[in-house]
Amino acid sequence: MDPNSYVEDRSPGTGRLRPRAAFATDLPAIALDGDWRFRLASGLDDLTGDFAAPDFDDTTWDLLAVPSCWQMTGLPREPRYGAPAYTNILYSFPVDPPRVPRQNPTGEYRRAFDVPDGFPASAAVLRFEGVDSAFAVWLNGIRLGDGKGSRLTTEFDVSTALRPGRNVLAVRVHQWSSGSYLEDQDMWWLSGIFRSVSVAARGVEDFFVRAAYDHATGQGTLAVDVTAACGVSLSVPELGISAADPAGPYVIDSIEPWSDEQPRLYSGELVSDTGERIPLRIGFRTVSVVDGVLTVNGRPVSLRGVNRHEWHPLTGRTLTEDAMVADVLLMKQHNINAVRTAHYPPDHRFLDLCDKHGLWVFCEGDLETHGFEPGGWRRNPSDDPAWREAYLDRTARLVERDKNHPSVIVWSLGNEAGTGVNLAASAAWIRRRDDSRPIHYEGDFASCAYVDLYSRMYIGVDELAAVGRGQEAPTADPADDAHRRALPAVLCEYGHAMGTGPGGLSEYQRVVEAHPRLAGGFVWEWIDHGIARLTEEQEPRAFYAYGGDFGEEVHDGAFVADGLLFPDRTPSPGLVEYKKVIEPVRIRIDPAARQLVVHNLHRIRDTGHLDFRWNAEDGGEPVGSGELKVPTTAPGATTTVEWPAEVAAALDAARENGSGDEVWLTVTAVLAADETWAGAGHEIAWAQGRVAASAAVPAPSASVPALPHNGHITLGPAQFDARSGQLIRLGGLELDGPRLDIWRAPIDNDLLNAFGEPQITDWLAVGLHRMRHEVLSVEPDAPGLTVTARLAAAGSSSALGVVYRWTAGDGPDAGQHRLRLECAVTPDGAWSVPLPRLGIALSLPGTDAEVEWFGLGPGEAYRDSRTAARTGRHRSTVSAMQTPYVRPQENGNRHHVRRARITTADGTLLITGAPVIDLTVRPWSTAALAAAAHQHDLVGDGRLHLHLDHAHHGLGSASCGPGPSASDVLAAVPTVFSVEFSTGR
Repeated sequence: MDPNSYVEDRSPGTGRLRPRAAFATDLPAIALDGDWRFRLASGLDDLTGDFAAPDFDDTTWDLLAVPSCWQMTGLPREPRYGAPAYTNILYSFPVDPPRVPRQNPTGEYRRAFDVPDGFPASAAVLRFEGVDSAFAVWLNGIRLGDGKGSRLTTEFDVSTALRPGRNVLAVRVHQWSSGSYLEDQDMWWLSGIFRSVSVAARGVEDFFVRAAYDHATGQGTLAVDVTAACGVSLSVPELGISAADPAGPYVIDSIEPWSDEQPRLYSGELVSDTGERIPLRIGFRTVSVVDGVLTVNGRPVSLRGVNRHEWHPLTGRTLTEDAMVADVLLMKQHNINAVRTAHYPPDHRFLDLCDKHGLWVFCEGDLETHGFEPGGWRRNPSDDPAWREAYLDRTARLVERDKNHPSVIVWSLGNEAGTGVNLAASAAWIRRRDDSRPIHYEGDFASCAYVDLYSRMYIGVDELAAVGRGQEAPTADPADDAHRRALPAVLCEYGHAMGTGPGGLSEYQRVVEAHPRLAGGFVWEWIDHGIARLTEEQEPRAFYAYGGDFGEEVHDGAFVADGLLFPDRTPSPGLVEYKKVIEPVRIRIDPAARQLVVHNLHRIRDTGHLDFRWNAEDGGEPVGSGELKVPTTAPGATTTVEWPAEVAAALDAARENGSGDEVWLTVTAVLAADETWAGAGHEIAWAQGRVAASAAVPAPSASVPALPHNGHITLGPAQFDARSGQLIRLGGLELDGPRLDIWRAPIDNDLLNAFGEPQITDWLAVGLHRMRHEVLSVEPDAPGLTVTARLAAAGSSSALGVVYRWTAGDGPDAGQHRLRLECAVTPDGAWSVPLPRLGIALSLPGTDAEVEWFGLGPGEAYRDSRTAARTGRHRSTVSAMQTPYVRPQENGNRHHVRRARITTADGTLLITGAPVIDLTVRPWSTAALAAAAHQHDLVGDGRLHLHLDHAHHGLGSASCGPGPSASDVLAAVPTVFSVEFSTGR
């Protein structure tokens, strides 16, 4: 018999113990994390024959950290053992289940360890928290068994093999196996012992904490089902429980239930007759579907969620607890209340943190077979009875390990694995084992025959609204149709956070909040899976690698960088936007009525945990601030507050005696006291209201004629080239431009479309990336200067006519001159495609500059992603205004800018919108940005490139979802916009 047959066997493994809950105990354990001896074999024909022998000489082998992914070793320099490979859908090997290539990289691991005297070796287990993809295990030369299911715990009985003193553990890990067909989860293919390993004494076999809550009576019911060879007692002092029979059930009055908003945990303990002590953290809660609405503890659930892969840019799927804590705290700090563990169970410590800090969890099975879809799902394991045992094994190990977490409110069978009998069998197994949680699986949305939630991904807002009304398209089977319409609906994936964007999140949230059937959803996804690299230069530069950067035969490029966090866990503008969109308290300022309206969207918590503060600004300058007394608002309730006298007085003074600029009132809601996830003063929600508009600034009187002289034209402080009509100097500043600009460095949502042709196809076909600016006439006269031009691409009859009308006059300050440009744009010919942007572009010398602007900020914002931007005076540098997306693309736009000041070593350029512009300032051109594959490719050219835009095409999330809404499409229509320039210090 082939000793390696287990690699391609559909069986989930041999010699393993039955799955059980993950729990702490005071019984001794031996941690085996650390340096192991390691050899990477090229395949099954390159294995070391006697490597499991205790006396095998492994001193010439390398040392490799466990846990780790072997392909990540050596980073950020060159990987030492193979290389990562990224695919979204396709397998990295021929699809011939259950067979995999014989040239199958295999890691051979050895670890010697000592068992101290007194360790209960006769009742011990060897525990692997995660091994990718298949592995076999020997202890002291005795083969214990083998296993698959990479992100699931596997335990082996070592009672007959473990001995006092020196022991030798040998593990053979295969990169590919039959299990790989079930683990095609849109991520880097990585291998190795990537989670912790230990030898642990075993006492209590297992237990299941069932802690229900009755919202009608306020009572909790506690029953703990224990599997043990001896007696076990239960103690929960806070509840007055001290019982020899943990099974109870025990009914307790006046229980504080567990929820995402108030994650109340009761401390308890199981104590066995042999003295073992097991700490418990008990959360009482009941999950139900009531009249088509997902509820917990009798309250509807509103999921403000994210999909979370486990990722670190240097260690891959091996995470420290600090990284997990960082994830949870960042989620809570950004108003996120739910996580879908896409697409596998996470390290069990992450769920402990969800219990502690309060996150709803859709705990998902280690399952995806997406690579069968391109072949029409032919031979898909989900509908092949030969794979039934593998499916049921993965399901059981999911549920048994994580069943005691109150944060886990839904079991998810897996992702994108088609449909079939094995998924139905998995759902049936869960219902028999745990009927307290609904079952989720998006792949069954057509019928929902074996799930409890109607789940969709990447549908548009119109279809989502129809689902909310129960008006989705009917199923083929009337019985299935009736069943599905009675189910709550959830967006298991939406708002694809790839590159600049996503746009339109606020539209989705409005629809979700309008329909009780809609339980909310999960943005895809939490973090960019960029891999930290250094360039091969004398002075290396850092960048993040993505698909294709390791020479993969097949790959999906930057599609792996689609998170709300950058790889280093810095929040992206998308996460800042999402926080604002989903804030759990809505504040509305009504300047006309001099009122403040507070709507509490919390389901459990009133607003007593929040302080409210106000701040008034005149033209961005503070004119008053203070505390704001807002009555405590109950969950779901609304409170209206009259402006206090001090607020009204500050605003009235600003309007009557101020600068004549815009007067804004900002109200914020912050934590009144420390929470486990943020300190007092952390901002939860905010709103702004404009109390007074700025006085209209008249256009400069055309008192300065344009004077041609010696190949130049002078107009006030400006000098133009007489032939091209191009502005070349303004005061003491050298300039180049401006010219009409309609192109942007394509964003990921322009380049990709999961459901049709990407926007870039039409743009390139029309030639928008290669438009030529042809000057038709330059006409100086007494009113100023008029330049007429045409923008068109070679081979195209579609064009844009543009007339630049320049005038000059006195500025608001003594001795200051203003230069005004009015652009009149007229489409010529057929224009069936939207414009990427519409504005003007110019440049001036410099590599960096100080930028101050009054408008929306402080971060980037676009027409369909601007909810998080607030009006005020903002300051930055050009370098700090660049958003470092893993794949460079259009970024850094500041929206609705009224005026801006750009200060370089040569002087200051003042820009005023008439009334507003979008402002982008970069140290590189659009062409350079579009050509760059990684951040280190961006090298400045010694000039600062300014884009002053009338409008941008929306962002959407077409890389895997809908494009921009119709209102955010930038159509080519006759347009007139204006901007003013001046210089100063």
